[in-house]
Amino acid sequence: MKSLWVIVLLSTFGLSACNSAKSPDAVSSDVSAAQQKAANNTAEAQKDAAQSIDKAQTKADDKAIDLSNSEAQGAYKVALARADGTHQVMLEKCKAMSGDAQSKCKDQADADYDAAKANAKAAEVSRTQSTN
Repeated sequence: MKSLWVIVLLSTFGLSACNSAKSPDAVSSDVSAAQQKAANNTAEAQKDAAQSIDKAQTKADDKAIDLSNSEAQGAYKVALARADGTHQVMLEKCKAMSGDAQSKCKDQADADYDAAKANAKAAEVSRTQSTN
């Protein structure tokens, strides 16, 4: 029974030593270390968040450029189809003429067609953006 009391007594002293107060210098050092670790973790999280945002922004910018370029290409195709149609109509109208007048009419229709194609291409190029 005596040994049981000794064990209980030693256990009590041993456990109370776990909760003993640290010196003010040790506490100050531990607090400083914890604050520094927290600051480092926060800075790292902010850096990671900024990188994620930058990547997402780059993807969004690339998608916007792709959309703009698709719109430019679509506008070019529409302008080209319109120029083709106008050219065909003009050539049909030229058939009502004869001789030199018909030849001049066809030349004018071809020149107008070439100009319309060049304008459509210039508009497409000016609206097209690079991804770099």
